[in-house]
Amino acid sequence: MSLRLIMLPARSRQFCNSERMEATMSHATAHLSRRTLLATAALAGLGLLSPVAADTLPLVTVNKDPNCGCCGAWVDHLRKAGFAVEIIETSSLQAVKLRLGVPAELASCHTAQVGGYVIEGHVPAPAILRLISEKPEGKGLAVPGMPIGSPGMEMEGSDPDIYDVVLFGAGANRIFARYKGVEVV
Repeated sequence: MSLRLIMLPARSRQFCNSERMEATMSHATAHLSRRTLLATAALAGLGLLSPVAADTLPLVTVNKDPNCGCCGAWVDHLRKAGFAVEIIETSSLQAVKLRLGVPAELASCHTAQVGGYVIEGHVPAPAILRLISEKPEGKGLAVPGMPIGSPGMEMEGSDPDIYDVVLFGAGANRIFARYKGVEVV
C-alpha cells in the first residue's frame, strides 16, 4: 500500500480563510518579487547565477518507508534548498529500486526521482542541482549506505564521513562528487 503526501511550504498551510490568505499572499508576492528581482540582479552581476537558479526547480518525488526518520530529515534538506517534494510512503521500496534501475551495490534507504533522474540515498541538494543543470548521461545519483554527516544523517558530536556521490546508469559508475558532511571536498 502506498500513501501520497504533497507537502506545501508552511506559509501556504497556515491560512484558514481564503480572504485572509488572498490579502497576505498578494502582499507577500509583491514583496518577494522585489526581493527576488534584486537578488537575481546581484547574482547575475557577479556571474553567480546558474541556469537552475533562474528557473523553477523540478518536483522531487521521494519513495520512503513510513517509519524512517532520516528520510524525513533528507526531505527537509531538499526543501531548504528550494525543492518542492512529494512523498510516497511505501513498504515496497525494493520494487521501486528495481523498477527504476538502482544497482544493488548503490542502494540506500530511500529512492527519489527528479528531472528525469533517479536519486538514491542521502545525496546533497547541491549535487542534485548540478545534475539537473549539467544533465550528464546516466540514470541518476546515489550515495550508497547512510554516511554519517550526509544530509539527513547528521549526528551531533560525530565527525562527518567523507563519501562519494556516484553517477550510475551510463556504462560504468563514476564519482560525480565527493563530500564531507554537506561540503564538497
